[in-house]
Amino acid sequence: MDNYENSRRHFFRKTAMATAMLVAKNQLQIPSNQFPLVNQPGKDRTWYKEITRWGQVNISEKDPPQYDIPWWTKYWKDTHTEGVIINAGGIVAYYPSQIPLHRKAEYLGGRDLFGELRVAAQQAGVAVFARMDSNRAHEEFFHAHPDWFAVNAKGEPYKAGDLYITCINGPYYERHIPSILKEIAELYKPEGFTDNSWSGLGRDSICYCENCKSSFVRKTGKDIPLEKNWNNRIYKEWIRWNYDRRLEVWDLNNQTTKAAGGPNCIWSGMNSGSISAQSKSFRDLKEIAKKADIIMLDYQSRTEEGGFAHNGETGKLIHGLLGWEKLVPESMAMYQAHKPWFRLASKPEPEARMWMIEGIAGGIQPWWHMIGAHHEDRRMYHSPVSILEWHKINEEYLVNREPIADVGVVWSQENIDYFGKDDAADLVELPFRGIAQALTRARITYIPVHADHIDRDRRKVSVLVLPNFAAMSDEQVAAVRRFVEDGGSLVATGETSLYDHWGNVRNDFALADIFGAHMTNETRADPIEKLAGDAYHTYLRLYPEVGSTLNGPHSMNEPPAKGKRHPILKGFDETDTIPYGGLLHTLTVDPGTEVLMTYIPQFPVYPPEKAYMREPRTNIPGLIIRSSAKGGRVAYLPADIDRQFGRNNLPDHGDLLKNIILWAAKEELSIVVNGAGLIDTHLYEQKERMVLHLINLTNHNTWRQPLDELISVGPIKVKVKLRPGVKGKQVRTLVSKMKLASSHSKDYISFEVKSILDHEVIIIS
Repeated sequence: MDNYENSRRHFFRKTAMATAMLVAKNQLQIPSNQFPLVNQPGKDRTWYKEITRWGQVNISEKDPPQYDIPWWTKYWKDTHTEGVIINAGGIVAYYPSQIPLHRKAEYLGGRDLFGELRVAAQQAGVAVFARMDSNRAHEEFFHAHPDWFAVNAKGEPYKAGDLYITCINGPYYERHIPSILKEIAELYKPEGFTDNSWSGLGRDSICYCENCKSSFVRKTGKDIPLEKNWNNRIYKEWIRWNYDRRLEVWDLNNQTTKAAGGPNCIWSGMNSGSISAQSKSFRDLKEIAKKADIIMLDYQSRTEEGGFAHNGETGKLIHGLLGWEKLVPESMAMYQAHKPWFRLASKPEPEARMWMIEGIAGGIQPWWHMIGAHHEDRRMYHSPVSILEWHKINEEYLVNREPIADVGVVWSQENIDYFGKDDAADLVELPFRGIAQALTRARITYIPVHADHIDRDRRKVSVLVLPNFAAMSDEQVAAVRRFVEDGGSLVATGETSLYDHWGNVRNDFALADIFGAHMTNETRADPIEKLAGDAYHTYLRLYPEVGSTLNGPHSMNEPPAKGKRHPILKGFDETDTIPYGGLLHTLTVDPGTEVLMTYIPQFPVYPPEKAYMREPRTNIPGLIIRSSAKGGRVAYLPADIDRQFGRNNLPDHGDLLKNIILWAAKEELSIVVNGAGLIDTHLYEQKERMVLHLINLTNHNTWRQPLDELISVGPIKVKVKLRPGVKGKQVRTLVSKMKLASSHSKDYISFEVKSILDHEVIIIS
């Protein structure tokens, strides 16, 4: 790709010598009939269901004089880009807008940059999502319409840097933005619109403008709460009211764009792959998915906590709401995004590659993203090319498919809001992450299941996991009961079902009879929620004990007691305790249950002379198991090992979670993967074939970005349970392009993958 660098250098030498001449040269005269009515009434062109590779240059205000449209048009072709996101308006306009106070980009001059790019895209056969940025404005706008902006309790405007934040309930969203959408749709006829900052002021601030006050009174009959108070029912209603308002904005913008641009000229605001970020922005992902034709995902890079695998999980979570027949493009940064931010520096290619690969494995469509049209660091241009080439060749296997999973991990945004509150990262996200990472580590396939969809999805999985899923509605509780009564297995942790859907504590677990465990007066007085925090020096005792330091050390040469320990404790034969890190309270346990672990309270770490157990045994249960009447299995972990694993990554915790889930699944899995390394697995059914993604996450920077080297693993032995209609006569790979030898045993097919560098995709047909 040296031609990229040479042409760029040549272009910018010309720019430095004659910027004014370049502007005049590149400026296009756009006739009013330039754009055909691609979305005219009666024309059924659902482009948003067809385009699977996207690209974006996020235009800076300095770009208009130096934007080399021919070069970027060629780059679209070289990366097989089918759709582009182009900055149009909002904070600033990249076209000659006639809307009052719609400020032109600082260096736009007389150029119509958006119009020129629209022409170039039209000629290249590339669809255009007109990008808006619509939650802030400059000082002159604020002075012209101060009542359109969000204010605090003192009447002072909220600001982000030099910009003023607009109010979601004011005329800015009701009239100003719709007028811009209408103008762009009528002038340029883009295929659709998207917006990365469409949802207004976040949850951490309360707007007290007259628009908000009057709207809240109309909807609830109450005054806006004066302060954040999660114990105040009015504050919780204010949260819900804000969610509903964003849904109204979604509908208004779609009505506007479709009226001006045709029935398929959709508006789809961008959403985050982080559910807690969605909550903080009042974006109800489940309700948005009901309305959306496509989800534009603004989730550009991994966190060290979630790792690459979180992108595959995110794809499945969103498709679980949206449906697998719709598309979920994701903005994937080619620059160094997050920890630390360097907007103009190229991300190492392996880091960018692995984020894209995991997203594709989870059903996400790739969307390369760069900041600015001019880069002195040109390495980022190379990063997406090979993956997008591979994606184009193998596209038919990457869409229109359904996931195969053994485990469903339950979640809801309400649990984040009304139980997690301001500590959602600790109370909700860490437990979910711990379960997800334990499943990835164990190569057990799973899908995120929204709590409102348990009945819908219960036939898809054999095990449901509720990771500290505390805030549950009565109907969600009933759905879990139906799952168990139908023979499904259940794993629950922490304070699951202890709160109602508004976050009000119940007298006992709503699923207490399913768990075989109940609250006591002591527990009600001091719920564990208050005790979540950094790791404590606590342990769990395993039963039955096979050797105890209280009676002298167990000989390394003496085999442990045989046949006494439960399969859940497999691999812990040489220890009677494991580290815990959390706190527990007393519970009462029903007859017919089995307690496999009990709590050892904390004791000093330092000085070493004081580091001994003060109370080595208690009757406080850490793990309770039982069988249901219909043959399902139930494991309840009062000890939040999932949270501890999500935080501390101790192998003992990951192994214990794996054992619990394997026991609950009766060790009957859809896929078994053996071989060294950290391998993420995604299995799908598609027509009369199966599609298996194996992602190699084995590298020195798995949990510390950025990654700059890939390390191959192999051989990897795989056994897959064939789905009805899949004969398994042929096994072939899409990355190494090989046919694999295979063998059959009952309903399973087995084969070996010799080596995996970054990923492999296997087709079983």
